[in-house]
Amino acid sequence: MRKILIDTDTASDDAVALMMALRHPNIDIQAITVVAGNVPTKQGVQNALYTVELCGKNVPVYAGLAKPLVVELHTAQETHGDDGMGDIGLELSGRQPAEGHGVQVILDTVNAHAGDIDLVTLGPLTNVAVALTMDPTLTSKINHCYIMGGTSDNFGNVTAVAEYNIWADPESARIVFESGMQITMIGWDISRKYAVFEEDDVAAIKAFNTPLADFTVDIQGTVFEMVTTELGLTGFDFPDPIAMAVALDNAVIAESDTYAVTVDTSTGPSRGQTLIDHSHRSGERNTRVVTVANRQRFIELLHASVQ
Repeated sequence: MRKILIDTDTASDDAVALMMALRHPNIDIQAITVVAGNVPTKQGVQNALYTVELCGKNVPVYAGLAKPLVVELHTAQETHGDDGMGDIGLELSGRQPAEGHGVQVILDTVNAHAGDIDLVTLGPLTNVAVALTMDPTLTSKINHCYIMGGTSDNFGNVTAVAEYNIWADPESARIVFESGMQITMIGWDISRKYAVFEEDDVAAIKAFNTPLADFTVDIQGTVFEMVTTELGLTGFDFPDPIAMAVALDNAVIAESDTYAVTVDTSTGPSRGQTLIDHSHRSGERNTRVVTVANRQRFIELLHASVQ
């Protein structure tokens, strides 16, 4: 059983990624920590707790930080719905998170399983950056960190060049990328190219006729409206699920390379851009960047999780 810790800003695609990990037979989730991002932290906690309950599991969920390090919080509720889960009427309140702060839980969990735990991040990197700042030795104790964030081709989903998770807290993202951890970055470009679900793909999920299959599709309604009208996609896409698929099975990586990666923290139009040295002319190569994904293997993992 592989031990993992998941840090998330739980909205519709995060919930599917959580489901994939919760349902995987060889994954032992030590904790789920929640950060402000797609929705405020309190709502993200409720969404994570609902997903854990729906999957019939007993994994602790902890509330983390409620705002980015420097900038104001700008949620993505216009994309994911006010409740982050498509506003379809789910009961997303009243559940109690585990006692403890998400940042401290990251510290405690990694130290308790030093060298034997992977970290999967699905939201802004605030919780992780603060934990690393409090205890820089975490970088050598986390076996591997999988980051859904950024874009390897400079095509953004919130600005011309920035992906939301990095743009929402670029200062934290820069700390994490420059921390010295073993990192794999799965950018929004991978979702845009390999994780768009059109009508036939949706029908294939629905055909399993399970509550989890329905959940996977039904909470994507507001995402579908935004990405098809504003980003030009032909269906809803799954950034966090395909990132989780990479973390669950590296066979989802078809091509990758290791680059020097940092984050633009300026106040200009490129703020939040992941700066990737494709020419390998400067900086330490600190991040494995996924550039091509195995869509079929990703879909196999997704389908297995809804059955």
